[in-house]
Amino acid sequence: ILFFKKIEKAKPLKCGTFGATSLQQRYLATGDFGGNLNIWNLEAPEIPVYSVKAHKEIINSIDGVGGLGIGEGAPEIVTGSRDGTVKVWDPRQKDTPVANMEPVQGESRRDCWTVAFGNAYNQEERVVCAGYDNGDIKLFDLKTMSLRWETNIKNGVCSVEFDRKDVNMNKLVATSLEGKFHVFDMRTQHPTKGFASVSEKAHKSTMWQVRHLPQNRDIFMTSGGAGSLHLWKYEYPAQRSKKDSEGAEMGVAGSVSLLQNVTLSTQPISSLDWSPDKKGLCVCGAFDQTVRVLIVTKLNKV
Repeated sequence: ILFFKKIEKAKPLKCGTFGATSLQQRYLATGDFGGNLNIWNLEAPEIPVYSVKAHKEIINSIDGVGGLGIGEGAPEIVTGSRDGTVKVWDPRQKDTPVANMEPVQGESRRDCWTVAFGNAYNQEERVVCAGYDNGDIKLFDLKTMSLRWETNIKNGVCSVEFDRKDVNMNKLVATSLEGKFHVFDMRTQHPTKGFASVSEKAHKSTMWQVRHLPQNRDIFMTSGGAGSLHLWKYEYPAQRSKKDSEGAEMGVAGSVSLLQNVTLSTQPISSLDWSPDKKGLCVCGAFDQTVRVLIVTKLNKV
């Protein structure tokens, strides 16, 4: 791997995304340990092109949408912080978030570990999913500025991701602190039971990350605390919804199968992503300070 330039900043960076800018622009948005959101032009990285004190504490997670040809609508960035708030930013609007999701008065502030955009299939629709240290998962509807759904998976939520950001909500995967993941079918929301889900105990330790294959949204990879990667496939049920005794539509969860797994390190694999261009090309980073580039083959046959 050839590194063209080394850039050092005053505050350690915790997370980053290219998701809110075009492929030509390639601006990198980062969240740091001081609660700052910065956007960098990597061609001239000395001074950020956008900077805001976004949170009172560390920004744990960041996601972008509306750029890279992924998702309709504004080029927005969402940040989740230890201070318990989730904020949505439009870089064209200085200093103030366009949305701020925080606990109501009297409710305890939980550490937000992960955030993800979804449902951005036209100019108006968009949601944010957030996962917290106590197992809470909250779905915020940015069109109506309201909490659309919440649940609890009984373990800290390490990573959430929709299978695609730019389609009508289809599936959501949430990974947890104790090696279990949940796949929620997001097509049908029951008035009281919410979304149907299937769960799987996969890793013996923390499941740090989930990433869906860009070329096939029913295949996803999870990374674990014991240094392993697991490749999964989701199988849809014969019917994705049914009527309950009251006549209300409720979702039906499918099943997951393990396609492959590999152990790469004795340390946790904390970050993971797929190439949007080359099917099967992926990269991961681990606590052993090693970046690994991998090729997953035979994906056309699953």
